[in-house]
Amino acid sequence: MTHTPEPDEGSDLAPAPRPVHYAEQALLGALLLEPVRLADTEPLIAHHFDNHTHAALFTAIRTLPPPDPADHAKDTAWLNAVLEHARPHAPGLSASYVHSLIQFCPQPKHAAAYARMIRADNARRVLRGHAERLASTASDPGLHNPAASTLGLADDIGRLLDALAEQFAPHPGSFPHTALPADVPRQASEEYLDEERLLLATATAYPSEVQQMRWLTEADFLLPLHASLWQSITALVHRGDMVDPVTVLGEAQHRGLLTGSLSPKDVMALVSTPAGSPEYWGKKILQRALLARAQTVAARITAYTDDLANTPHQLVTGSRRALADLNSLRTRWMRATAPPPAPAESQPTRRGQPPRATGPPPQPALLSPRARR
Repeated sequence: MTHTPEPDEGSDLAPAPRPVHYAEQALLGALLLEPVRLADTEPLIAHHFDNHTHAALFTAIRTLPPPDPADHAKDTAWLNAVLEHARPHAPGLSASYVHSLIQFCPQPKHAAAYARMIRADNARRVLRGHAERLASTASDPGLHNPAASTLGLADDIGRLLDALAEQFAPHPGSFPHTALPADVPRQASEEYLDEERLLLATATAYPSEVQQMRWLTEADFLLPLHASLWQSITALVHRGDMVDPVTVLGEAQHRGLLTGSLSPKDVMALVSTPAGSPEYWGKKILQRALLARAQTVAARITAYTDDLANTPHQLVTGSRRALADLNSLRTRWMRATAPPPAPAESQPTRRGQPPRATGPPPQPALLSPRARR
């Protein structure tokens, strides 16, 4: 029975090697035995290796001129040169390990297959690293502009997936069957709930601004009651009905919101103390929803990468679907934060001539009678 070489053999604390470990050993054994097989490994590079010692050996093999096959079959001069080249970068590397790699390789002619396994595992690790950065950024409370940073990392993942799709061929039945985790729980702190209450009150006080806030939906709210009251307010606004605490109460009644634990007085209290502007509070609520969705997307991509049954193409397919769940929120966030259109510049005219029309007359902006946040 062939013995599997292990650089740290004898350690009972080391975790069991993953399949890529054996692919790396088999490839190195093939290249050490038949250096001409290096041409079959393109576009593999040392960075694709999971094991640092193996990466150092591969670098040495690629760096040193290949030996003459006849000379290589008779002596170990080239193997010794590879070992000496790699040792400064992998101090634990020994001559016995180099020779055991040669003995372990099942078929040197299968070097290309081993290289594909290594590249596939590297794609898995790189994608997982991107997902971890996305999750960390989306949950970092100290960022100045967390939405922009988070969406930037999501774009990075999208570009990575495009690159991986070009490197690995698709195959039938390519959607992964990984069991995905539930949505990341959203923190419903009292501060966040207060902001939702302030939105409801300011939207009731200034309903004209709600007409422009179609980018906010009930799914963005932390508390279902607040989401239902937002639906009540927007329903009145979009129907062109009058909006005040009493009419909101009437709409809430028709929607079945009044229960033993929620009295008419409670509803009116929720929508009767405005502060700031609906747009200001709405953006804060939408940003929290976006960041929470990004954390869920990161968790799903991580689950795909942790499932070793997934091929690179399955990782791409599943991760793209996960990112699509973030794109709908991205679209609404971009609408919410888009700068207002610049006013049309007036054109100089000669005396006695009317100005030349360049388009429809600009519409006056609707301003609320209070200071904006």
